[in-house]
Amino acid sequence: MSKKVTPYKDSSLGKKQQVTQMFDTISGNYDGLNRVISFGIDIKWRKKVVKMVHATQPQSILDIATGTGDLAINLASETHALRIVGLDISAGMLEIGKQKVRDKNLNNRIEMVLGDSEQLPFDDNSFDAITVAFGVRNFEDLEKGLAEIYRVLKKDGTFVVLETSVPTKTPFKQGYNLYTKHLLPLIGKLFSKDQSAYAYLSESASVFPYGKAFNDILTKVGFSRAADYPQTLGVATIYQSYK
Repeated sequence: MSKKVTPYKDSSLGKKQQVTQMFDTISGNYDGLNRVISFGIDIKWRKKVVKMVHATQPQSILDIATGTGDLAINLASETHALRIVGLDISAGMLEIGKQKVRDKNLNNRIEMVLGDSEQLPFDDNSFDAITVAFGVRNFEDLEKGLAEIYRVLKKDGTFVVLETSVPTKTPFKQGYNLYTKHLLPLIGKLFSKDQSAYAYLSESASVFPYGKAFNDILTKVGFSRAADYPQTLGVATIYQSYK
């Protein structure tokens, strides 16, 4: 099991509470800062996730750790799903997401829900597809969260994850380490009032299981046909599996 990384080293709160606090704090500038940090490439990655989900023709989709709703909005625009639920543990992020949904007149397609990914407020077999973009590494108990996702996914439904990973080839690995350990926290410090947040985001990415290691966890939980698709020299990976 990977090392547990938390946003605030001197806090007595559990990881879940710390992550909630962190995202509430940075919610106001999260979208803009993310575009800067990823050079806008995260938009391309999300489009690939949407394409994979759309290919399965889902009628209902759950987007976990929806944050400010970017992926949920993309799913509403590019799929024919009648029901899309965006769930997040941070009320601050959700409020921004709700406003974006209203601005795009998607209230009849997207429902934004405050909730815990490890205690999903849905019945068994509720959704045809479930997505998580840059959220699984924030789970306090990874296997518990994945088991909950498995529970609420319908039989033959698809589960698609977009998450950061670490390049393995030289010189990309060295460049990635330089960027995430030194430049990314500096950018976060300059533009965010929470100086710990972006140091946490890079550190948590560095210790999170990726590639085969994450596929093995998905298989252990019960998912089948787990496959990984590295993106942009391996700095992110898309995973797809089925129930």
